[in-house]
Amino acid sequence: MLKTLPLLILILLFYSVVNAQAVDSTLKKSTVKTLTDVEYNALLKGEGIFGNQALVAQLNHYPMPDTAVKFKKEAGLSPIQIAKITAIAKELHRKRVEMGQFIITNELALDNALKKGTDEGSLIYYGNRSGLYYGELRNAILIACYNTWKLLSPQQIKKLEALQNHN
Repeated sequence: MLKTLPLLILILLFYSVVNAQAVDSTLKKSTVKTLTDVEYNALLKGEGIFGNQALVAQLNHYPMPDTAVKFKKEAGLSPIQIAKITAIAKELHRKRVEMGQFIITNELALDNALKKGTDEGSLIYYGNRSGLYYGELRNAILIACYNTWKLLSPQQIKKLEALQNHN
């Protein structure tokens, strides 16, 4: 028994290393020093990982379109509602991908400027552009929540909130 224990531990360690590498191998390597591989890939794919930018909307009963689509049957959405909210979700995803590309490009420009030597004006310019892109992304998210809210009844919103809080 004591002879097989080290072998078992070695096999478990090997398995955990191989398994961890398999998960990481699906990510594209970040080309930006200031973005992790996870952040970089999320920006490329249009995934929301930079804080909960919709929180203010959600706390005031304006649901994310993805949530409404996810629970369409449970919330009793009509085919017309589903079509319109799906279009909102699709447009939001398109905007996230677009802003993700801009954010990556801007981060690269900041990195290159500081690497090569820069001035205050350039730092202010690229710093302001960062704020512009993150702000435009947040506006798109909040507008998507608002437009989703306009299509739902108060009962559907309550149902979506209950479903979201339950999951």
